[in-house]
Amino acid sequence: MKTEMPKVSKFESISEIHRMLGLPGPVHPLISLMDATNGQIDLCQLPATYVTSFYKISFITKLGGKFKYGQGYYDFDEGSLLFTAPNQLIGGAEKYEDSAGYSLLIHRDFLQGYPLAGKIKNYGFFSYASNEALHLSQQERVTVLSILTILQKELNSRIDDFSHEVIIAQIELLLSYAKRFYKRQFLTRQVINNELLQELEELLNTCFNEELPVNKGIPTVQYLAGQLNYTPNYLSDMLRSLTGLNAQQHIHQKLIERSKELLSSTNLTISEVAYKLGFEHPQSFSRLFKIKTSISPVQFRSAFN
Repeated sequence: MKTEMPKVSKFESISEIHRMLGLPGPVHPLISLMDATNGQIDLCQLPATYVTSFYKISFITKLGGKFKYGQGYYDFDEGSLLFTAPNQLIGGAEKYEDSAGYSLLIHRDFLQGYPLAGKIKNYGFFSYASNEALHLSQQERVTVLSILTILQKELNSRIDDFSHEVIIAQIELLLSYAKRFYKRQFLTRQVINNELLQELEELLNTCFNEELPVNKGIPTVQYLAGQLNYTPNYLSDMLRSLTGLNAQQHIHQKLIERSKELLSSTNLTISEVAYKLGFEHPQSFSRLFKIKTSISPVQFRSAFN
């Protein structure tokens, strides 16, 4: 018997979220800042799983329950930021007691006509998983709260010719601070990050030592992220902050190391080395090798010999 997949609710408008939570309609149909610090918003009314057509930034100051995201639950520390993008699957609450926080909902149409409409897609943390949330220090919480306070004041004030521009500026400021705070988080979690680098190195060594690329092709960022239990964007951003290289560059670095070993210690032809490393076409391997080393595989072998 075929098991039916649970239905996933989709909210096309911010007004729908307000109605679901029993709130008055938003002052502006394309943006809303929901204040759950007073305990009057019951998040348990949200569906078990749902997607939205807008961006959502959650500032969780206290959570006496668990938030479902993807296949699991996540316990937030006091003072966390979580970003979700349009059409990203998120979940409702298992249990909320004594919870507090804010949710900023931004429809894509609100950003139209401003550079942020294109730039917002470049903020990788909108595709991070919940266990990659941004955990804020006391001073960082003060900064975030000050921006949300300005947004709340603007949204509740009389709309004038500058309101839209001021709100956009505050959103952009919030995203810029989030980018800075994430970099701090990458650098301060040194033990975890060092373990990640070691795991990444071991994973890449296993791939090439067991010749997995021969059958499966060159390891991808998506494959590495899945094996290490991170999202591709979070993995790349964290690696870049630690080593200056993103995940793709780490793969290329390992490819070049392994190719040098094969070129210097075996009699394999250039084509055989390329296929062994997972390249479909030897020309692609030769091109990458020259870009990374400034010489061709043939020149490297000749110089080594």
